[in-house]
Amino acid sequence: MTKKDMAEKDTAKKYAALLRGINVGGNKKVPMAELRTVLEGLGHGDVQTYLQSGNAVFSSAQQDPAVLGRELEAAIEGHFGFRVACLVMDGAYLRAVAEACPFPAAELEGKQLHATFWSEQPGPERFAALDEASFLPEEYRLGDRVLYLYVPDGLGRSKLAEALARSAVVKGIDVTTRNWNTVAKLVELTGH
Repeated sequence: MTKKDMAEKDTAKKYAALLRGINVGGNKKVPMAELRTVLEGLGHGDVQTYLQSGNAVFSSAQQDPAVLGRELEAAIEGHFGFRVACLVMDGAYLRAVAEACPFPAAELEGKQLHATFWSEQPGPERFAALDEASFLPEEYRLGDRVLYLYVPDGLGRSKLAEALARSAVVKGIDVTTRNWNTVAKLVELTGH
């Protein structure tokens, strides 16, 4: 290992990349082995994928997650021929998201609690038209570029999740949702 390699390894951070809308219903197929190859081709180390839904963990000396996300989006488009939104976040951010969860995560099933990650912080005006009381017992709370979503019957049956996915709420912002089991695993995989 060269001195440069050692210096880069010392400054490398662990990141998670969350790809939006891949491998769903036969659309935007991204095999995880190929995704690992794409990430390694970008010079990232310690590359791992988790599940088939577009979760990757890697280390990089690059300190700006937004730059990493744009580079990965371009590489995926070049390799697969379609654009995929890629939200990249470091392990410290993911840990902070988990610690700030306003719902009792330890008491809930993973399918009941979700985190929707946003490419930028949404303003309260995006949610003004939602009558929160009409969705109870489903609830949401906003955090730092994340929306915590409690859906006791699961995401697939959630009227609140459907309302939150409407274009008036998410227009112009890349978002992607993960269940709490996946969030916890990504925290673990990006830990030091």
